[in-house]
Amino acid sequence: MRSIGMTLTVMAWLAGACFVTSATMAQTAPPPGSAAPTGDNAVLLTVFFKHDQSRPLSELNAQLDKQGFRKAFPPAGVEVVSWYVVMGIGQVVTLRLPASRLREVNRIIEDTAWGPYRTEFYPTYDYKAVGMAEHDKATSN
Repeated sequence: MRSIGMTLTVMAWLAGACFVTSATMAQTAPPPGSAAPTGDNAVLLTVFFKHDQSRPLSELNAQLDKQGFRKAFPPAGVEVVSWYVVMGIGQVVTLRLPASRLREVNRIIEDTAWGPYRTEFYPTYDYKAVGMAEHDKATSN
C-alpha cells in the first residue's frame, strides 16, 4: 500500500509540475477524422516507462529503435505536456489527448515500448481551474 501512495504522490507532484512548466513539443496535425483535445473531451495520460535495470541502456535503446518506439511515440496530434527522466524509475510522460485516442496510444506503447520498459498508466483530467477557484474562494472568506 505504501508503494501505491508514493506513486500517487509522485504522480500528483509531476502533474502539478506539468501546469507550471507547460512544456510542449511541436506536433504535426492529427490524423484525419481524429478530434483535437478540448475541455470537454481531453484527458491527461501519465505513463510511467520503467526501464529494465537488468540490461544496459545501449541494449534497451537498440530494442526501442528496432521496435520503432521513437518513430511511433508520441503519435501525431497528441500533445506532450511533460517528459521527465526519473532516476531509478525511467521516464514519466504526460500526454493530453482526446479520450477517443486512448486506445491508439495504448496500442503504440504495447507494440513499441514493451520489453525495454514496463509501463503504468494514469488517466486523469485537468482539475487546476476548479481547484484554484476553490482555493481562492476559501482564502477570500
